[in-house]
Amino acid sequence: MTKDVLLSIRGLQFEGADEANDLETITAAEYYKRNNNHYVIYEEATEGFRDITKNIIKWNGQTLDLTKRGLINVHMIFEEKKKNMTDYRTPFGSILIGIDTRQIQVEEEEAQIHVDVDYALEINYEHLADCKISMDVRAKEERKIPAHEVQGFFPG
Repeated sequence: MTKDVLLSIRGLQFEGADEANDLETITAAEYYKRNNNHYVIYEEATEGFRDITKNIIKWNGQTLDLTKRGLINVHMIFEEKKKNMTDYRTPFGSILIGIDTRQIQVEEEEAQIHVDVDYALEINYEHLADCKISMDVRAKEERKIPAHEVQGFFPG
């Protein structure tokens, strides 16, 4: 996998039998692998604010950590069959959230990694929604121009 990647994160919240909220973000990111841990780093802007949030996603198969620093501050830990609590700090105040992770699945290929996380989200100890995160990390590909196309750029 290359350092420069495209990151797609899709979040899905099931709030009731008929209600589902679906959000997707696609952005340029940086990818690293160190000591059997994978890292993706990217910046996020929030509409109506000048400050950005720096995001670091770290995973190793059994756990996934999401750390946000800047306008929004949080360290979320997803561990299979465990519930973790954390403060989600926003410009409007803090919220106590619980993350009860059911399953983490990782599929790794040479130029792509896919991660799925299935969890329940709590706010102040009350169940809010069942959620899924689907994350794709793909190597940025440089378009290679075939030789026959290059020849057309140069005169005779």
